[in-house]
Amino acid sequence: MRCPFCAHDDSQVKDSRPTEDNAAIRRRRQCAGCGARFTTFERVQLREVTVVKSDGRREPFERGKLERSLTLACRKREVAPERVDQLVSGIQRQVETAGDSEVLSDRIGELVMEGLRQIDPVAYIRFASVYRDFSEARDFEEFASTVTDAARDG
Repeated sequence: MRCPFCAHDDSQVKDSRPTEDNAAIRRRRQCAGCGARFTTFERVQLREVTVVKSDGRREPFERGKLERSLTLACRKREVAPERVDQLVSGIQRQVETAGDSEVLSDRIGELVMEGLRQIDPVAYIRFASVYRDFSEARDFEEFASTVTDAARDG
């Protein structure tokens, strides 16, 4: 594993343990070059998946990009980081086990929306505002009223 501090190619594993949800292995490493310590996570990847964007562009599925989007939507909300990680893992698992090597970005967006709706209504609206490209305050009002109505009915 390459050191993130000095880019040396050799590091030694000092400690390994599973994460709380057993979805990854957390490894503490020490660089053989500079002696710095850092942490890596090892996760199972079932298949390579390509995301097909709405404009036709294709790019590899990136767990980190999904994590950043969800973290941003949940910023300053009482959503535990573990809950965000569980949602990301669940979405990644659904995408990788769907059987296709390509997935539409719209499908990922809908999976995120489903997950956020159950976690936090404000994070759900934040994500929706970007995903659905709200352009004015009325868009927020209309969408927020559907969230309020669903919460009242459910």
